[in-house]
Amino acid sequence: MTMRNPYSYVLLRYRHDPLSGEFLNVGVILYAPETRFLGAKMRKTLGRLGKAFPGIQKAEVTQALSAIERALDRKRKHLKEHYLFGDDLKDALAIASSVLPIDDSSYVWSPLRTGLTDDPAKALQITYDRFVSQYDEENKSGRDDAAVWQPVKEILSARNLIDRLHPKTITSPVDEVEFVNAWKNGVWHCYQPLSFDLSTSEGIREKAARWSGHMTGLSKSDEQIQPYFIVGAPAHSELKKDYSRAIELLKASALEPKVFEENQSDELADLIASQMNRSARA
Repeated sequence: MTMRNPYSYVLLRYRHDPLSGEFLNVGVILYAPETRFLGAKMRKTLGRLGKAFPGIQKAEVTQALSAIERALDRKRKHLKEHYLFGDDLKDALAIASSVLPIDDSSYVWSPLRTGLTDDPAKALQITYDRFVSQYDEENKSGRDDAAVWQPVKEILSARNLIDRLHPKTITSPVDEVEFVNAWKNGVWHCYQPLSFDLSTSEGIREKAARWSGHMTGLSKSDEQIQPYFIVGAPAHSELKKDYSRAIELLKASALEPKVFEENQSDELADLIASQMNRSARA
């Protein structure tokens, strides 16, 4: 029988106007003392905050949440290295309050809550999904990345070439990215589908920026890599401008990735087939 251990957690709440009492959850801290697990998960995007509180400054929010995460990282390191228990480690609220004292600022902790689990990391993710990100819209996609890749996959399958593509993880001193479809011919040719069929402009910008950042990180890798993106457009016409900017950002990224749109699936498949055939003849 799997042992279920007690844990406690608190939610971090953002109050745009402390006097109004209105808030939205922006993070969670979970602590399971018997397994010495201390986990935290904070927002990386504004999500619902942008709609709920017009005029909110994204940079200020992300900086504040990053500072809280860094403080918790130090607390976690202290816990692992010294194996100490004390009043500031008795539960999640005590730990949270030692990092961010309870006051009348824009960031406050929820009342303490408890539970039992055999997997604290999973409990942390479930809690975050339930209380923080459940109603976010920018992460909702009409078509996912796999759907964008599907036309290319079908063409390569018909040409008996799809089996030459395999997952490949590219690492560098500052980043690590797994590409589901890649093959090597002197350099690693890595293909990443990106669906921008999202519901908000922020979601499109965040996704493009994240992958542009990966290109910068992987540019420091010892392995030679040629990245390719095939991108899917949003269904909402009002997001076309953000989509175009996302494409330009990807094209301007480090490693000079080649960017194809969905209606260029045939061109990308032809390019892959041509490269593979030349490699086979070499």
